[in-house]
Amino acid sequence: MSAVDLNAKASATFEAKLAETKALLAQSATAFGANEVTQASSLGAEDVVITHLINSLQLDLPIFVLETGKLHAETLQLLEQTTQSSRAPVTVYRPNAEAVITFVKREGEEPMYKSIALRKACCHVRKIEPLNRALAGKKGWITGLRREQSGARAEVPLTDDSEVATTGRLKYNPLANWTWGDVWHYIKLHNVAYNPLHDQFFPSIGCAPCTRAISLGEDFRAGRWWWEDENAKECGLHVKAKGTEAVQISSLSERTPA
Repeated sequence: MSAVDLNAKASATFEAKLAETKALLAQSATAFGANEVTQASSLGAEDVVITHLINSLQLDLPIFVLETGKLHAETLQLLEQTTQSSRAPVTVYRPNAEAVITFVKREGEEPMYKSIALRKACCHVRKIEPLNRALAGKKGWITGLRREQSGARAEVPLTDDSEVATTGRLKYNPLANWTWGDVWHYIKLHNVAYNPLHDQFFPSIGCAPCTRAISLGEDFRAGRWWWEDENAKECGLHVKAKGTEAVQISSLSERTPA
């Protein structure tokens, strides 16, 4: 059974949420100057929906993808397809080659399994540093965060201004109110291309060494960094400072319904 067949089920308020999402995307496209707001896409289910909306609404919103050098072949194939078919420009950011060579020479090809500190260091080299380049000079960015995804995201706002003081950027979360069923209903309705790993029970898709399929009854995040303690499961792309406490919000967009 495909992910579409398994998950596509619109909520009763889907049309209202879709209208809300379209309005927010349109607003984000005109809030600042040209190319000052961008979509961060991991090519997960939520992100392909947002990219499809950006293109169908013909919004002047560029898109970027972090190609870490450790992505699944299926993700790379979807990246190529998206780059070729998207009306909106898609920019691919890769880690600094010299930094990766130095890190791998020192720690090996799979340091993520050795310790949480090394896994986070790998995330920094392959994801955080390229993200900083992708967002340099931007006034806003668009993510696929949804409130349903986890307890940490339960209060994700449509427009998040909590980073303005530190980064000068707004964060737009146009799917904040959507359910997992809403996401897949949209994909089915518009025949949106998605990562085939979703059909293999990957609700969350990150780097290949750090992602596995989940089994029936497992939590949706069980396939991410499965060897770590539950509280350590983050990569740092979405981190909110709350006083002296770092409140971690995982970077990728994933959730299966309860």
